[in-house]
Order: sequence, then C-alpha cells, then structure tokens
Amino acid sequence: MSTTRRLANITLDNLDDLPKRCRSCVFWELDPVAGERAEDAGDPGLEKEAWVSAALLEWGSVGKVCYVDQSPAGFVLYAPPMYVPRSVAFPTSPVSSDAALLMTAHIVPDFAGSGLGRMLVQSVAKDLVKRNIKALEAFGDARWDRPSCMVPADYFLAVGFKTVRPHHRFPRLRLELRNAISWKEDVEAALEKLLGSMTPEGAFRPV
Repeated sequence: MSTTRRLANITLDNLDDLPKRCRSCVFWELDPVAGERAEDAGDPGLEKEAWVSAALLEWGSVGKVCYVDQSPAGFVLYAPPMYVPRSVAFPTSPVSSDAALLMTAHIVPDFAGSGLGRMLVQSVAKDLVKRNIKALEAFGDARWDRPSCMVPADYFLAVGFKTVRPHHRFPRLRLELRNAISWKEDVEAALEKLLGSMTPEGAFRPV
C-alpha cells in the first residue's frame, strides 16, 4: 500500500499540527525579554498565533508542514530577519539582507530517514527563489550537547551551509538556495539528522 505525501503552507488553520511544545514556543518569534514575559504570562501560544498571522498578512508563507497519509510528519519555519526578533540577539548578527532565516524545523521520529527533510527544505528554497531571496542563513550552536532551540553547527555544515561569521559558540551559516534546489541523495541522511535534532518534544527550552 503506497503512502501519500503532501506539503502545505503553515497557516492559523493548521498551526495545531505542529508538535505541542513547538506550537507554543516563541523562542525565535520574540526578543528575549518579550519571550520571557510571554512565558511568565502563560500565553506563548497566543503570541505564536499573532506572529504567524502578522507574517502571513505582511510577507506571506513562513513555514511548511509535511503530511504522510494525513498525519503531520514534519515542519520547517523560516522568515526574513526583520520578522525574527531573536535574530538580533546573537553575536554574529545581523542576517544578510539577501537571505531569509531558517528558524527551526522538526521531523517526527516515526518518519525520520524517509526523505521528508530534504523535501521540506527544497520546498522552502523554491518558495524563496520565487521571492528573489538568494539564501537561507541560520545560527548554529558550536557547543551543542542536548536538544534545544539551537541546532549543531556541524549539522548545517554537513548539508551544504558555509560559515559566513565564525564564532566560538554561535557561528552564522549560509546556504545558497540554488544549491538546495539541486541537492543530491548523498546529503539526505545528514539533513534528516539535522531536522530530527531540532525542536524535539519535551526538550525545547534554549540553553
């Protein structure tokens, strides 16, 4: 019996298809002070909805959800840096003016290793190319030792990102979108490992 795969833009209608912890996390969507206030107020989920709503109205799609036989199997969030307040809090900021920021992503463990990670990021690349954006950038964690909102810098390097601002802890890395669109099979395993390490359920607080 064959499986059916489908990609959809993240909207307010399917936001609840994100893993529960990811659905209520606003690490990237708010600056550090506002993020702490949202956590203390107990309403980060509402802040997430407000961010998605504003971004959709002003810029367009900021994420993709992948479904396998109608079950949410993975997602990716991305946006121009002006929509990601956390991006200015890193010592290797700012993100380049011609790039969007890969904020976070996740593949549900049951679907890891099935090519969904590559499909998601290639879909993002094709979407951004249409908007005349040339690259994806990301902040890696060079000392990553446990699941968190950050991603190991080595994982980004393994799938074609290049370091553009070195740092002992938070280097900024860049992937030219034309490279992502033409990815070969040999990066798929590394990409699945990258996405599988991001935003795991129950372990999403930043270091």
